[in-house]
Amino acid sequence: MPAFLLEVGTEELPASFVSSAIQQWRDRIPQSLDEYGLERDDIKIYGTPRRLAVLITGLPNQQSDRTEEVKGPPAQAAFKDGNPTPAALGFAKKQGVDVAALEIRPTDKGDFVFINKLIPGRPISEILSELVPQWIFNLEGKRLMRWGDGDLRFSRPIRWLVTLLDDAVLPMKIENGRDVVTSDRLSRGHRVLHPADISIPNAQAYVESLRSGYIMVDGAERAQVITEQTTAAAARIGGRAEIYPDLLGEVVNLVEWPNAVVGKFEPEYLELPTEVITTVMVTHQRYFPVFKQDQELLPNFITISNGDPSKADIIADGNARVIRARLADGQYFYDKDLEKPLENLLPKLETVTFQEDLGSLRAKVDRICHIASLISQQLQLGEPETNYTQRAALLCKADLVSQMVYEFPELQGVMGEKYARKGNEPEPVATAIFEHYLPRHAGDILPQTRVGQIVAIADKLDTLVSIFGLGMIPSGSSDPFALRRAANAIINITWAGNLPLNLLQLIHDSATAFAQTYHKNAEELITLLQDFFCQRLRTLLQEENHIDYDLVNAVIGDNDTEYTQRALSDVLDVRQRATYLQQIRENGTLGQIYEPINRSTRLATQGDLDTQTLDPQNLIQPPLFQKTSEEKLYTALVNLLPQTQTCRESRNYQQLVTAFLEIQPTVSNFFDGEESVLVMDENPDIRRNRLNLLGLLRNHARVLADFGCIVKNQ
Repeated sequence: MPAFLLEVGTEELPASFVSSAIQQWRDRIPQSLDEYGLERDDIKIYGTPRRLAVLITGLPNQQSDRTEEVKGPPAQAAFKDGNPTPAALGFAKKQGVDVAALEIRPTDKGDFVFINKLIPGRPISEILSELVPQWIFNLEGKRLMRWGDGDLRFSRPIRWLVTLLDDAVLPMKIENGRDVVTSDRLSRGHRVLHPADISIPNAQAYVESLRSGYIMVDGAERAQVITEQTTAAAARIGGRAEIYPDLLGEVVNLVEWPNAVVGKFEPEYLELPTEVITTVMVTHQRYFPVFKQDQELLPNFITISNGDPSKADIIADGNARVIRARLADGQYFYDKDLEKPLENLLPKLETVTFQEDLGSLRAKVDRICHIASLISQQLQLGEPETNYTQRAALLCKADLVSQMVYEFPELQGVMGEKYARKGNEPEPVATAIFEHYLPRHAGDILPQTRVGQIVAIADKLDTLVSIFGLGMIPSGSSDPFALRRAANAIINITWAGNLPLNLLQLIHDSATAFAQTYHKNAEELITLLQDFFCQRLRTLLQEENHIDYDLVNAVIGDNDTEYTQRALSDVLDVRQRATYLQQIRENGTLGQIYEPINRSTRLATQGDLDTQTLDPQNLIQPPLFQKTSEEKLYTALVNLLPQTQTCRESRNYQQLVTAFLEIQPTVSNFFDGEESVLVMDENPDIRRNRLNLLGLLRNHARVLADFGCIVKNQ
């Protein structure tokens, strides 16, 4: 079974392209082989800064023969009096078969002529010659470039090509104007450690052949070596290296033969905030920081060199000069920023545009302060916490115009917190300045303090209201302002903080204020935002809370304005109800109450009772009862009323479900027992009385969910 090797050699590729190309090939190469019916044992994808490669083992020598059914002309046009017509003869000739091979078969549109055409399998070498150019030039990436005088586009110029089918070179050419790259068995070794060509004897010898030239082609192996070397190097100087996964993933694709080098810088730079030093190391220089066991930084760093290990001291000195200059800049910016309190930066926010049609960052801060005030009022905060919230909202964007954040934008919020503390701002204010950027700063971590939660929600809601107000609504995958992420964060912060927030009212108030200031249609804006938040609620409940889609519809509503508004009015309650429904579905309780309530819900739509009324008094007319089942259902509803009212206030939905279980036999008897009734009685008064009974039961159930949305046996 043949093995095939493809190596595309290039000038140094961006690390991000190497990572992306590897993933694209992992997805596309198996798919393209499947399309040709080519089985294989294994596919391995490799990438380094100077090459992309794929090794496929266990391929067939030749594609299997296959039969293809080909439809021809209608039978009546193909044969006359049993003899083939020119249409039949032409079809047979075109398909390369004798007219005797034609078959007549019935179809939905009548009888047609068919043939079963044998398509011989093609040699594997022929198919690979077609696939390889597609694999190479269908790769997508940012800023693909042209080189030479040709029109080909790739991330970097292609310099060599290896195509081996077992031990034979599969002849191929890449022609780019006058620049022609012809396939061979010659690869290239490490630029410094082995600048000579490497001859690969056969496809399966690829990894070891490249290793002889100081090329470690397997990214997973490089990652392991980098981790082990970095950990050991840190231990030798009495420290612990922080190996950030994103940094490791990038560094892996910056080197072909990794070598950990320890560097150092002056200890006085440790007076800078740790975040400044690690940002310089990680984001700007791709170094691994080294900590003491107590999380205190050491004046050292570890860089992964792609150079000569014997020159480690020279490499360390060169990298130290670079980081020393960056840290000196950081020290200067830090000292200058500390000369004035954070509040003094507020006027500079007026010179920075948030969005062309929305004015400056200072205007955004004012809107954040207004929304934070609305939230504080809803949550009924005391005076100290309200004051902290307003102060944090006022200062939350001030560090954006500091010299440090101008140079290192990754530190927004981080430096705001540092400068607030240095300026003796209250602890809740300083913490909130950092937290209001979450979860952007720290993965999925959410604000932990009440003040931080409020300012974060206010900031994100202002962005949503403002951008929606300009008509820039996300569509498809396009969401340049990350509005979906902002809405998700608002809901998740509310859930995590257990905030009794009326999001419906908050949307209304903040959108109305925006519309008045910027002369927009408030009603239209409110509707758009409500719909958007409902979509995010559905997504979060289904994808992150693992609630079945129909149960999500049952608590949010399916084109049910009343339920939609209830969900937005209390997002804590909507998650509680959805989670509880999922729980009782899984333990079987939902199935026990589903049928009678769902049946009542469906029939109740034939009546005219609103969906709010719960009290049967003055609604049901007992003199119209004709059977005891009606009276028993009426009595059950009277007894159910206080339980439902208590449940609605306490949100103890188990109490309501227990009550439904108790009256389930009564409802079943109303429908199907010996005393069952015909709901749609000919007498309109009796019919309406019975429909009202069912409408009341539906309304009690709606305190938990709209059972009309729930799918049976889901």
